[in-house]
Amino acid sequence: MAFGEKPQTHLIDTSKASAARMYDWLLGGTENYEVDREACGELLAIAPSTQQLARTNRDFLRRVVRILAKNGISQFLDHGSGLPTQDNVHEVAQRARPGAKVVYVDNDPMVLAHARTSLDDNEDTMVVDYDMRRTHDIEEATKGFLNWDQPIAALFVSVLHCLPDTDDERDPAVLIRNLADQLPAGSYIVICQLVSDDPEVRQGVTQLMDTVTGGNWGRVREPHEVRRYFDPLEIQDPGLVDVIDWRPDSPPPPAHLRPTDWVEWGGVGRVRK
Repeated sequence: MAFGEKPQTHLIDTSKASAARMYDWLLGGTENYEVDREACGELLAIAPSTQQLARTNRDFLRRVVRILAKNGISQFLDHGSGLPTQDNVHEVAQRARPGAKVVYVDNDPMVLAHARTSLDDNEDTMVVDYDMRRTHDIEEATKGFLNWDQPIAALFVSVLHCLPDTDDERDPAVLIRNLADQLPAGSYIVICQLVSDDPEVRQGVTQLMDTVTGGNWGRVREPHEVRRYFDPLEIQDPGLVDVIDWRPDSPPPPAHLRPTDWVEWGGVGRVRK
């Protein structure tokens, strides 16, 4: 494993919840604290299907990485990678395509601490300690490990709702547009985030997450808002959908068994030049 820059000392703040640690708990992990579990309890009270969505989203991540790897992609750039779980991106990608290169981008101190220990023996992985919005810095840090003249799959799986809307280059839509400009033709960008048609869910979850993370969150959006992230991309079949419907390995559940509060929504776009 390589680091994109000299590892820095980060203090793990256990006084407020972390989105990465909350996600870990929702997936049944153990790398979380009481403050994270309490926040998850509050979140489940607003949106009871949250734990189901976390697992659905993880299945989508595994599926899309496997499909892209089997279809010739050998470089992956995973933004906001979170805490290690079973079947991480590098495990899925390298199982489908031995030698595939995987870069994890994160600036959560607990994620970085785990990366330094759990990925140490894998020479085809790299960890970059950056905010995902620093797209040009990330490119510079990974040159020599990734070949930026060859297609790359950039993953933004269940992370863009952690970013607020802004009127500058930090805006999620601008972030995607900037990265699409940097990536070579034939690359892919995978995007999904939490969306809801229920204004009470959108407002309740956004307020809760903003409070428990100390302002370190964005907001729940509507599908049409996420659709604009794909403006610079050629959307791949089956289009933008609830991710449980994106090329499923088995028949997805019928409508009456699906969450009605919110869903993970998105798809895959191909970079066109």
